[in-house]
Amino acid sequence: MSVSGGSLSEPTVLAHTKRRLFPGDDDTYAVVDTQFASEHWLAGEPIERAVRETLAPFNRVEVGGGYPDLIGVRALESEFLAVERFGDEPPLIAVEAKGHTADGTVDTRRGIVQAHDRLHGANAAYLAAPEPAVTETDRTLARELNIGILGVDSAGSVEPLETPRVVGNRTTSAANAIRFQASAQGVADQSFGLNHPKNYLGYPLAHYADGDTASLLSRYKVVSATDAARQGAEFLDLIRVHPDRVTLTGHGREVVRFGIRRHGSVEAALEAFEDWYRSTARFIDAAPAWGQLARRIVFAYPATQLLVTELENIHADGNPTPSLPTLVEYLHVLHPAFAVELFVRGDEAARRRVLTQEGDLRSDALEDGSIYHAPTVFQLKAMLYHAGIVTERGAEPHRLDPTEDVWALCERL
Repeated sequence: MSVSGGSLSEPTVLAHTKRRLFPGDDDTYAVVDTQFASEHWLAGEPIERAVRETLAPFNRVEVGGGYPDLIGVRALESEFLAVERFGDEPPLIAVEAKGHTADGTVDTRRGIVQAHDRLHGANAAYLAAPEPAVTETDRTLARELNIGILGVDSAGSVEPLETPRVVGNRTTSAANAIRFQASAQGVADQSFGLNHPKNYLGYPLAHYADGDTASLLSRYKVVSATDAARQGAEFLDLIRVHPDRVTLTGHGREVVRFGIRRHGSVEAALEAFEDWYRSTARFIDAAPAWGQLARRIVFAYPATQLLVTELENIHADGNPTPSLPTLVEYLHVLHPAFAVELFVRGDEAARRRVLTQEGDLRSDALEDGSIYHAPTVFQLKAMLYHAGIVTERGAEPHRLDPTEDVWALCERL
């Protein structure tokens, strides 16, 4: 419909909506469709840089047979949902945005229908549109289809006009990629800051032992970067970090049990770590028993399982030593959202270089090491090497020649 008042473009509506629904706190992750990574919208209308930076990261994620403008995971405030809680996990949320077109109209009805299509793969779906453009007919249709409506004004305020019920849905590979990023094991930010699994195995030992964890890690020369060790231990599901404490997971407790069984006490186990201080030897060769434990822990990491499975498939296709670009291109065919989230940096510049507006890969960009996500191509790959899973170490992006970076399994089946 046509409305009077200040004009709000679709990218601007979406930026305001993302700021409100996904402010970037813990256990939150959201991506915007690649069509919004362009410098222009519609008939040459520029998209302000600040808007693009708010919308980043970009990815094309298929949900419910289409590509939502915004898809993310977050436990929303109760004002946005007809129920406050949905199971043990925060809901997967899809948003379709509509703004003023060149003739001043806003196609709200189409946005509601598109959001309903996304509901086949999401737990909650919304139309976001300029508030004056939303009619009573729109609101009635949204209620009938269980679609939320978010009214956006020119000042950036976002208010729920209709609240949807959260529904259960089948899980897709694309949806899993976003859920993974929002979980404690996602790779959206730094994830792994250290490149040796011993640094993470030592954390539950030091946490369990009597004394301050950081002091023990330093005293036994396990690692001095305590914060990075704690973060990596969380990503490997060895610990849970709560606002007021850290607790061991089942995997973390097993590390402690293993250390006590092998060395007699947790302190004696920590003493053994001094032997590996600044060692460049492959961990599974230098300490076979601990290396095997590291292998089991690293293999349980969801991204490792995906990588190993697809590397086996690449090997079966006749390529036993695929380069990094070959691996990413192969993954993108089968798991496009996951491939981008795992390997490509999340900032606007990197995603725009790698992805077209249609979400396709620009193969030439994959030959530039600077576009890659360091915790995957450096730290995670180094841990896979130390655990005896892949044949070569990782490299920092500024030192990385992707075409010479080989991803091959040590044992091919």
